[in-house]
This record gives sequence, structure tokens and C-alpha cells, in this order.
Amino acid sequence: MILELKDVAFSYKSEKVLDEVTFEVHEGELVAILGPNGVGKTTLLRCINAILRPQHGTVLIDGENLRHLHGREVAKRIGYVAQKNESARLTAFDAILLGRKPHIQWRVSKHDLEIVEAAIQRLGLKHLMLRYIDEMSGGEFQKVCIARAIVQEPKVLLLDEPTASLDLKNQLDILGFIRHVVSGHGITGLMAVHDLNTALRFSDRFIFMKSGKIFAHGRIEEVTAAMIEAVYGVKVMLEYCKGYPVVIPLQ
Repeated sequence: MILELKDVAFSYKSEKVLDEVTFEVHEGELVAILGPNGVGKTTLLRCINAILRPQHGTVLIDGENLRHLHGREVAKRIGYVAQKNESARLTAFDAILLGRKPHIQWRVSKHDLEIVEAAIQRLGLKHLMLRYIDEMSGGEFQKVCIARAIVQEPKVLLLDEPTASLDLKNQLDILGFIRHVVSGHGITGLMAVHDLNTALRFSDRFIFMKSGKIFAHGRIEEVTAAMIEAVYGVKVMLEYCKGYPVVIPLQ
């Protein structure tokens, strides 16, 4: 499974947000999209998920152009966790079960329920199953949204700030789970992240964006302090602690 973007461009009216973006992500890889606010990370994910339609360029999954697929077919291939999600008067169980909607034919099957229950168990949500999502904390709701995307059994998983509203322990638990799902189930993973240290710890590769373009990309061990300074405008030092790269601001 390969996700490919070829010369993707998008503008909001006269403001160009994405400018000839080209890259690919392979099966089993988790790639971090990095860059300051307003650089186009969320817009990029929305273009990949067909929420927005690029003015130019193509998005391909195993060579298949997503523009030619109906919404249900896109949902079978792509799971998406937005940065901000609308809550509703649903229990956590029902909200997660909605992730199975693209696969459900006439009725909810035993297989659908087993997948939902497995995600609930793995993410530690059993105690919240019958709680209404509009009564949950931001972190609890975020975990429900991630579970909903996972039960879609997507080929591509897109995550926009997946650890937003989560405390440190839950950040590590969720990203460890995402890492396991992507590498263990042959999924193609792409996530927009603000926390550089989190991204460098859990991702295989990085894409730095600047002014709507790809400024640099490569494997995590290829990240340099000079790249970070050029993209964020902040001097940093890059050190390693127990094998993990750590970004230390110098100002």
C-alpha cells in the first residue's frame, strides 16, 4: 500500500496554502508532517481525505485516484482523526461503532461488534462505553475519535494533532498504540504534529513544511538543528537520550 501525492496545490480564494506538494508514504510507515501554525498541515490532510479538492495534482492509493471514488469507497480506504471533532448525544460505544458504517451492509454483524470491542479494550475505554461523548473531557473524547478511525480498518490513517488534550501518559499510550497499528497491520500512517519530540520518537520519517511547500523530508535520523531553525525560526540543539532525538530550544 502506497499513498502518493503528485503536485498537489490548494488555495483559499487567492491565498495559496499548498504549492506543488509531492511525496509518498509506504505501507507500515508512520510519517510526521511538521511545521509552524498556518503552514498547511491540516489543509494537506483534508485534501488527502477528499474533504477538500485540490485545484491541481492528484492523490493516489496504490495508483488509484481518490478523485474518482465515491465517499463510501474513500471511507473504506482512509481513516481520519480531525484536530477538532463535533460531539453529539451519543454513547462512546455508538460513536465508535459509527466507524464501521462504510463496511456495514444490512445490519451490524458480530464481526463489526468484535472489532469495536477490541478497540475499546485496547484504548482503555471500557469504563466509558455507555458515557455520552458530549459529557467527556477533551482527552477522553479524543481517544474515542481515534478508536472510531481505527475500527474503519483503513488502508491509510490520517491524524491531525492526535494527542491534543491528552496528558503525558495518554500521549505516550495513544502514540504507542498508533505506532503498533500502523506497523503491525500494514497501514500507511500520516500525522500532523506540533510537538517535535513526540514526532521524532514515534515516527519513521518526517516532512517539514514551509510556506506551503515541502522544505525537507527524510528519515528521523536525518533531522538536523539547522532544518528546525529554518522552518520554525528558533535556534535549537539536537541531542540524543536513550536512543531518542530530543530538541532543546536555545532561546
